[in-house]
Amino acid sequence: MTSKLFESYKLGPITLANRAVMAPLTRNRAAAGFVPGPLAADYYAQRASAGLLITEASQISQQGQGYQDTPGIYSKDQVTGWKKVTDAVHARGGKIFIQLWHVGRISHTSLQPGGGAPVAPSAIRAKGKTFVGGQFTEVSEPRALELSEIPGIIDDYKRAARNAREAGFDGVEIHGANGYLLDQFARDGANKRTDAYGGSIENRARLMLEVSKAVAAEIGADRTGIRISPVTPANDLTDSNPQKLFDYIVDGLSAERLVYIHVVEGATGGPRDNVPFDYASLRKRFHGTYIANNGYDLKLANEKLTKNEADLIAFGKLFISNPDLVERLRSGAELNPWDQATFYGGGAKGYTDYPALKQIA
Repeated sequence: MTSKLFESYKLGPITLANRAVMAPLTRNRAAAGFVPGPLAADYYAQRASAGLLITEASQISQQGQGYQDTPGIYSKDQVTGWKKVTDAVHARGGKIFIQLWHVGRISHTSLQPGGGAPVAPSAIRAKGKTFVGGQFTEVSEPRALELSEIPGIIDDYKRAARNAREAGFDGVEIHGANGYLLDQFARDGANKRTDAYGGSIENRARLMLEVSKAVAAEIGADRTGIRISPVTPANDLTDSNPQKLFDYIVDGLSAERLVYIHVVEGATGGPRDNVPFDYASLRKRFHGTYIANNGYDLKLANEKLTKNEADLIAFGKLFISNPDLVERLRSGAELNPWDQATFYGGGAKGYTDYPALKQIA
């Protein structure tokens, strides 16, 4: 069918074959050492017909990990494992960014260095769960980061970006969404600091903007994107004035010339209209590409693209069960249903065994 979704698109120095983006999807299948294994290379290569693949969130340090068996991007072995993934994707003509992640307080002591407490802007425990030991478990009580520790975290993001370039990624996406560390600093429901990183909107936004500037300086702003979720309640996060906060943040991101903002519209994985919010304001304020995310199907994607309310459309769960999603949408073919029981952890089942159209034929 005719649709802007299937048109090519210039993203900075990269030409995408179409405007469909595979959203980052946590799958908890990393091997020993939190290294992506051969199955990961198969998984992403199968989906390389997306205009852009964004990997599952990948921790920038051990401290940044919050769930079992998620891949990292801080060790040599992890870089080697990811290089096999990017090689496999590129061999099929795909483009791939890695999502850089620090979970902050959404973690468990069993995953932290020395069994220590997770870190956060303030020592406020989230009402939420993480996935450890093969089951969902209450998150641990966090400790507030010392002011002296913050430069080290920024350095961890820089190192991760450098490693991503070495691993052959086309770019990186900073995870600033869904109630993780950068989002925790930005939103006043989790940030009660009284120093340079707390209080005013300018102070609370500081870490997200400093990380963005540091990563862009490391690998180029034209290869650096960021994901934000202005009104999602994910991981027990709230803010008293999200419109004013994220208008300010996006002004700052635009000033740094990042290549895209990836916006979760509404509640992550839930309703798009949970809280009134003017996403058009973010689109107008940002100089670059706007990726729209959350609950999109072909009809809504066409509507947003036709109205020029977005440049690219990110699909999540549809890509889990449909490795050839773009072709299925283009041809009007039936979509495979997903098996939610296999989303987190396991092996090939529910990961690399979903059939493509050519296999069915």
